[in-house]
Amino acid sequence: MATFLYKLGKLAFRRRHFVALIWVALLTLAGVGAASAPTAASSSFSIPGTEAQKAFDLLDQRFPGSSADGATARVVFQAPDGEKITSAANKAEVSKTVADLGSGSKEVAAAADPFAAKTVSKDGTIAYSSVSYKVSSMELTDADRDALQKTVDEARDSGLTVEVGGDALQAMPETGATEIIGVAIAAVVLVITFGSLVAAGLPLLTALIGVGIGVSSITALANALDLGTTTSTLAMMIGLAVGIDYALFIVSRFRAELAEGRDREEAAGRAVGTAGSAVVFAGLTVVIALVGLAVVNIPMLTKMGIAAAGTVAIAVLIALTLIPALLGYAGKRVHGRKARKVLAAEKKPEPKTNMGTRWARFVLRRPVAVLLTAVVGLGVMAVPVSSLELGLPDDGVQPTDTTQRKAYDLLSDGFGPGFNGPLVAVVDVKHSQDPKDAVARVSKDIAATDGVKTVTPPAFNKAGDTATITVVPSSKPSSTQTEDVVHTIRDKGADIKADTRAEVLVTGTTAMNIDVSQKLNDALVPYLALVVGLAFLLLMVVFRSVLVPLKAALGFLLSVVAALGAVVAVYQWGWLGSLFGVEQTGPIMSMMPIFMVGVVFGLAMDYEVFLVTRMREAYVHGERPAQAIVTGFRHGARVVTAAAVIMIAVFAGFIGSSEQMVKMIGFGLAIAVFFDAFLVRMTIVPAVLALLGKRAWWLPKWLDRILPNVDVEGEGLKTASGDDSTEEDRELARV
Repeated sequence: MATFLYKLGKLAFRRRHFVALIWVALLTLAGVGAASAPTAASSSFSIPGTEAQKAFDLLDQRFPGSSADGATARVVFQAPDGEKITSAANKAEVSKTVADLGSGSKEVAAAADPFAAKTVSKDGTIAYSSVSYKVSSMELTDADRDALQKTVDEARDSGLTVEVGGDALQAMPETGATEIIGVAIAAVVLVITFGSLVAAGLPLLTALIGVGIGVSSITALANALDLGTTTSTLAMMIGLAVGIDYALFIVSRFRAELAEGRDREEAAGRAVGTAGSAVVFAGLTVVIALVGLAVVNIPMLTKMGIAAAGTVAIAVLIALTLIPALLGYAGKRVHGRKARKVLAAEKKPEPKTNMGTRWARFVLRRPVAVLLTAVVGLGVMAVPVSSLELGLPDDGVQPTDTTQRKAYDLLSDGFGPGFNGPLVAVVDVKHSQDPKDAVARVSKDIAATDGVKTVTPPAFNKAGDTATITVVPSSKPSSTQTEDVVHTIRDKGADIKADTRAEVLVTGTTAMNIDVSQKLNDALVPYLALVVGLAFLLLMVVFRSVLVPLKAALGFLLSVVAALGAVVAVYQWGWLGSLFGVEQTGPIMSMMPIFMVGVVFGLAMDYEVFLVTRMREAYVHGERPAQAIVTGFRHGARVVTAAAVIMIAVFAGFIGSSEQMVKMIGFGLAIAVFFDAFLVRMTIVPAVLALLGKRAWWLPKWLDRILPNVDVEGEGLKTASGDDSTEEDRELARV
């Protein structure tokens, strides 16, 4: 592989005009496609194999035109202080507003009158109207949302407090200025690392090109492939981080090769042949982790993973081709002025003892103490995981100044927290001998269930073979008590089916969230086994070792569990919540554990590959195990530290998002990269390698014969480049 990539790097360097033109053309093509693509239609959130999804499908079949998955809005009215919503003037204003809601958009299926539907609080101060739409929230246009907002504003002018809940006002999440700050921090770190604006600008430029192509392609295909809004956000988040990091490693190696006196074309070839090999395998681990999300069998999550994996693949291709092409334009300007003067005098930079060298020697002197300190520290951070509660966020975790959160609080005050997440019991009586009697029994049994506040009268379809019953729990949608209610009703449904042949299915947003959480929990272990297993084999090929990949996998588990502990402490317990914009604590997003396992594992292996391949390279070239660790840190620690800080900055930039899901993912990934890069890869890894010594690079002979030799260390480059110098004479240059 090193030889092939070496030739590819030299080719890209020589044909730099052609290579640059191709990538500019691809960016233009993707941009034109995104601009001309139709607006993305519904991003269906189907969960195959769950009871909630089965109930939704049955509703679509038995209640045609009901738009079971259509957008909803709950318009909540509150009378001024000292007044009743039922007074003549207020009642007239509410009725007028409901009429305007029904006629404001052609997509509105129905707008219920609170007084006819009896959705008025007992004290007569609060009422709400349920507005249902024919299409999903993602299919609503700005005009539809503007009509809803205009009607609400007019009602507020009358003196009523009017707020809107539901998903009808849901729009693209805003990330705010913090995302730009993250990129700005990355730029500063690159300038400090390289001491050259040209060298610092290359990773940023190529990362933006890669993200531009990836996100534009997702936008262009969103309608055809049914991609949600979060898909492009995730692709941007991961694409920026890995794009900058991969380019950073190639540019760093190019500078090192120039410092050894090689001409620019040869330096570009060797940089791609050595660091490029690490980029390929690091990228492969990320792609495996993201594509592996398909194991969960949630279409939305699968599409998110594949789209993000595609963006990572683009980042790898750009690092291998566009970076050497741009290095051809930059030439020796990738070095700062001081370094250029040294090179102009045809002197090699004197190897210096840097922070990486000093840290590696410190760890080698006290490996046991360092290892125990790091492991105990991560273990303490992981303690909160023991109280992890999973769920999907609702309007209760929205910022307190949003209309959705205000509507949520008003409904809780007027009707009880359960009104924010009603359940829908779908009763299929097609095979029942006495349908009405069976439905009556279901309604009675549900009403007698602990935790159920109210049950609406059954509503039959025209054929009379299916009925729906709305169930309002006593507890809020994301609570464990509501989850118990769902399971209890489903358990009772099994007995009812045995007696009456009527099938009871529980659905609704709350039930769907519960089913999603359960499905994700069930898939976590198989997914972990698949991803870690494949990556273990891949790293065994890269490092020609059994213990090094094993150590890498165990270290990852430590960092991801510690990161989950930090997420629980901040978003569930509320520790330092104000610092991270957490206005309301609640359960952790149910896809967070499996998502972090996938993404963090791929990113963690980046640092493992980049740092340890340099150690492996030194060891293969004849250095003692301890000396190889120091050499690896001398050349890799500074770059890996810069890469980690950049990735943390990029991820942390998404903490400022208005979307709770994006905010939590940004924090989780940022803290996970911090733990993995600095506590695992930079601390635990050298300590373990120091204790293992030569045993770290042990590989059974029979396995050595079976595994393909990918030559990540670049042994084949001596022949490919015609370099007859012995490796003993070769001094690895410090970047």
